[in-house]
Amino acid sequence: MNAKARILVIDDEEIVRLSYVRALSTEHCKVEVVADGKGAIRMMRQQPFDVVLLDLHMPEMDGMNVLKSIKDQWPESEVVIITGYPAIDTAKKAVALGAYDYLAKPVGPDDVIKVANDAMTHKRWALRSEQRTACTAIQSRARM
Repeated sequence: MNAKARILVIDDEEIVRLSYVRALSTEHCKVEVVADGKGAIRMMRQQPFDVVLLDLHMPEMDGMNVLKSIKDQWPESEVVIITGYPAIDTAKKAVALGAYDYLAKPVGPDDVIKVANDAMTHKRWALRSEQRTACTAIQSRARM
């Protein structure tokens, strides 16, 4: 049986957090929310999330710093930037830091569901690939 996907929504706007929770809450995923970057890092330390939906413009700790921290400490977590202030420069920087995707607000419920599903699928395939590589390496050493 597959474990529930764990999704963290980080946005300083309550209406955005609530709309993402409403769109994503199913029997297949558990959604948590937090209003700022520092709270997000605290939650990740308790138990890392599979997918993180991250706003860029937040008080105290901006989204780029949160993204960098998450990818440094929990590289297996997929991070999707969803911002109301899209720009080519920030999109390039986000991808360079390891973001899975970059979307411009407003984002409808179908788009939120699709990007979260795509990110989770990507994570599962990446983990399978890593497991196959590890098994192949072990088998190669055993033959020596």
